[in-house]
Amino acid sequence: MSWHMRRLAAFDIETTGIDPQSDRIVTAAVSLAGDARPTVDHDWLVDPGVEIPAGATAVHGITTDHARAEGRASAEAVEEITAVLAAQLLDHVPVIAFNARFDLTCLDREARRHGVVPLVDRVGGPDGLIVVDPFVLDKQFDRYRRGKRTLGAVCEHYRVRLDAAHTANADAIAAARVAWRLAQAIAELRQTELRALHGQQVLWAAEQAASLEQYFREQGNDEQVERDWPIVALPAPVAAGEPAAEPVASHAHEQPTLFALAA
Repeated sequence: MSWHMRRLAAFDIETTGIDPQSDRIVTAAVSLAGDARPTVDHDWLVDPGVEIPAGATAVHGITTDHARAEGRASAEAVEEITAVLAAQLLDHVPVIAFNARFDLTCLDREARRHGVVPLVDRVGGPDGLIVVDPFVLDKQFDRYRRGKRTLGAVCEHYRVRLDAAHTANADAIAAARVAWRLAQAIAELRQTELRALHGQQVLWAAEQAASLEQYFREQGNDEQVERDWPIVALPAPVAAGEPAAEPVASHAHEQPTLFALAA
């Protein structure tokens, strides 16, 4: 049976901003779906411990007051989110995340910020990660399609229902539906073993970033585009007196902004 017909762990977060190195989780969802079993939803409203900017609230609808009044403490929520994902990966269930580079990097940095054991360490290192990213797959198998590559646009293209966009549960399930639709349509995807598919996406994501960076160069823009996937490597320590490295852009929205607001 192909991987897309078995159990899938759909993951999504909404955050305080667009930089996973410094911004905080506000809502999160892990929805366990497929394999002819009932869907099990895990979701969190989180008090990020910082003010939620108005721009972020305009996207996901969560205000600072709401998060403080009803949200879980960030350290507790990050521990639970990481534990749920780790349990699925250790059971050979893939994590499905649209623009996984953002969501998993943000979770990794939140874990390190709060002294929580990061996901990558719980599963035995990078080789224990099994991630399917419909954003990367869509770009690989339909690379010349014009238009946006946001989750909403991709769902519309593949005729996937997206209810209540920018709520973590809805976006997580929509990402899983897109992955399923892609695997149904593309024999290469459904016939590839999951660990091999993960490794291919590492290469494809880097190639896509390099291609976008080249496009920027042709437009007179010297911005760098992040190549790491699915978790961006920790920044190298900066020696005293040395300038900090320039931020590296993500290509989530096909424009030179740092990272997308969780699709």
